[in-house]
Amino acid sequence: MAETRLPDATLSGLKRWNTPAVYNGWEQVTGADAARECFNLEPTRDFLPQLGPMVGYAVTVTCEASNPEHPRRNPDGWNQYRRYVASVPGPKIVVVQDLDKPVMVGAWWGEVNASTHQALGCVGSICDGAIRDVDEVVEIGFKVLARGTCVGHAHSWPVEWGGEVEVFGVTVRPGQLIHADQHGFLVVPKQDQARLLEATEFMDATERRTVIAAARNTAGKTSEEMLGRMDRALDTFRSAVTEEFSRKGEW
Repeated sequence: MAETRLPDATLSGLKRWNTPAVYNGWEQVTGADAARECFNLEPTRDFLPQLGPMVGYAVTVTCEASNPEHPRRNPDGWNQYRRYVASVPGPKIVVVQDLDKPVMVGAWWGEVNASTHQALGCVGSICDGAIRDVDEVVEIGFKVLARGTCVGHAHSWPVEWGGEVEVFGVTVRPGQLIHADQHGFLVVPKQDQARLLEATEFMDATERRTVIAAARNTAGKTSEEMLGRMDRALDTFRSAVTEEFSRKGEW
């Protein structure tokens, strides 16, 4: 079942923040374990960091480029898969589980596939496999977080789509909200979405006026004066976060 969708204005607001800032807000409103759930547990590489963050809802697919049987078993697989992608409202992020992991036999993403998915309303992808045609994908402006690069596509073919997948150590279901950038990605549980933007903005503003401000404008201060200033700022920060979320924040 698809997750509840946020208003476009809220999605646009979330896109203004990097993923670490969104994580800071998320950890104040979630019941999940913020040390091990809902974000990538393995390194990712953002091939278009210059595009900034991407925000969208997951469409999912698995691939296994080493196996020539998939095209034989379902020669209409690409047409069926593309119709699945087209049937889902955007913005969409394609989450690709590569069954060949850790070997990168063939790339799912290249110039053709990126162009096709962009035309179907996808803003980018999280792919636990390979990308090729990097320059062309960059020119298209299709954001991809992947594990690495590969020269060929081998027997790249959609195996299953529209189901639960695992990428970079985290499980993703179709319709889940994802925020991603050069730092990695966050998969937001349904119950955490409503206050996500509000919490992100609150945490950033509170940090800037307390702990960040205390660490700056320190010219002429002694070490003891700076440490005292930081201690007071930290107390103010914790009090504000506790009052807002009944939690003390990250410090």
